Amino acid sequence: MSSLFPKDTTAWKSVEEPAAFRRLTMSLVEMAVITGVLLRLYRSVVLTHGADSWIYLGGTFALGAIFMFGMVTLHLGNYTVRRWVLRAPVFALVEMAAEMATSAALILLHREPFGSSRATFSDWPLMASSLIVWRFMAIILFALALSGVVQAIRYLLLRREHREGMVEAVSEDTVKELGG
Repeated sequence: MSSLFPKDTTAWKSVEEPAAFRRLTMSLVEMAVITGVLLRLYRSVVLTHGADSWIYLGGTFALGAIFMFGMVTLHLGNYTVRRWVLRAPVFALVEMAAEMATSAALILLHREPFGSSRATFSDWPLMASSLIVWRFMAIILFALALSGVVQAIRYLLLRREHREGMVEAVSEDTVKELGG
């Protein structure tokens, strides 16, 4: 049980240094910056070169959400649920800062879409405020849902482990009583 959902990160018995990908996923800043930059570039490409159908926009939105939530999960999965309380909001803030820095660079290059035209620096505060609402709230709500799922699975595994432990104890007592 402790190997799946440890109560303390020292429960992992890993003496060797983690692999490069694992080290990357443990870094809050690196994961959030990669997420923010790639999401903003993806948004720019999708809105600039995409089709004008709701199915296309919905599908690309879903892919972006899967990527963002996947990156959040990859990072938070390295830590206990208690540590998510600070890590999830900080991840969201760093991700938004990286995304807005990428947006500023795209505005300088005249490549940032905003509606049917290109964004200017006067559009940047409005884009940042909408990003705060959508990204920050989405990451926080996702982390809350994920922690609920982790706690529910932990509870079910502990209950099953306890029940199996009781069956083993009863069967050992029965064997002793029968003289075996």
